[in-house]
Amino acid sequence: MWALTRTANYCGNASATKRHFVATEGGLLVTSRQYIGDPISCISKDDIPTKVLDTFCWIHSTFSLETAWLKKVGVEIPYPGVDKYTPEDKRTYHAYYQWVCFVLFLQALLFYLPRYFWKCMEAGRIKAMILDLNNPVLNESKREANLRLLVDYVIANFNHNDSYCGYYAFSEIMNAVNVIGQMYLMDTFLGGAFSSYGTQVWKFTEWDWSVRYDPMIRVFPRLAKCTFHRYGSSGDVQRHDAMCILPINIINEKIYVFLWFWFVMLSVVSCIAVAYRILLYVSPEARMRALKPRASLAREEHLAIVLNKCKVGDWFIISMLAKNLHCINFRDFMSNLSRRLEGKDYSDTSEA
Repeated sequence: MWALTRTANYCGNASATKRHFVATEGGLLVTSRQYIGDPISCISKDDIPTKVLDTFCWIHSTFSLETAWLKKVGVEIPYPGVDKYTPEDKRTYHAYYQWVCFVLFLQALLFYLPRYFWKCMEAGRIKAMILDLNNPVLNESKREANLRLLVDYVIANFNHNDSYCGYYAFSEIMNAVNVIGQMYLMDTFLGGAFSSYGTQVWKFTEWDWSVRYDPMIRVFPRLAKCTFHRYGSSGDVQRHDAMCILPINIINEKIYVFLWFWFVMLSVVSCIAVAYRILLYVSPEARMRALKPRASLAREEHLAIVLNKCKVGDWFIISMLAKNLHCINFRDFMSNLSRRLEGKDYSDTSEA
């Protein structure tokens, strides 16, 4: 998250792009199965047309019975959650699978917000400052001229970059709040089942694989009940009971297992990133230690001179340049910047 690729330094956060991609791909996968193929197939011995029954049960949702989860499959019930219904039995309705593709699309948009915010605030500033100095093979006169321009620009804006750094820190906070908030969103969407979904799935390995009575089929049932009412030949209301197979839930359950582990990892990484950003903000020594690996060719005394005179926003700009400039060009940039900050004349760029 805090470690951006070169392209991400120009326009946004690479981690946000990956999150947006995961949510988008999941939404496309579910949508394609929902509208291409048969997402539900209901079984009934009555004379109700199959397409009518499938459409009705898809629109009005299916349900499972809470008492049927504790009975023996193949002896008392045909499948976990499916049993004969009596008025005193508690029903658990399953309608959210109709909304999975839309929720995933919404999540993709939410994941894109921090990236979009940073792109707007960054506005291509680092890309414009590079001036082809990321190229290891550059005409010497052009290299010297570009280094001079870059040093002059940094000096002119010295101690005026805190807001730029603040925008980046805020985008990282948005990432952390976003992923934690989306975990609560999915937990609410799945009726409180998402918070423990991954840990419960992890424990089901000892169950009989032929039955697969695991947490996935309880949250996303592959077989559920549906009740259809209509008028009989005499005008009385008749109830028709049906069992419905939900192939789409085979995809849904896998997506949400992956999302559970992915979101837990992202939430940990996001919180670490925010803590790391706070450490860099309050500790000059931490900023020095963070810059050294990226400026391996620069002299330590040049780094010390610059960092002792700059604020956290200036350090952030220099850190971004260290990521994007070629190491030799960055070495000469730091050499000349340190001389300018000490009030000396602009040195020759060939000096280490």
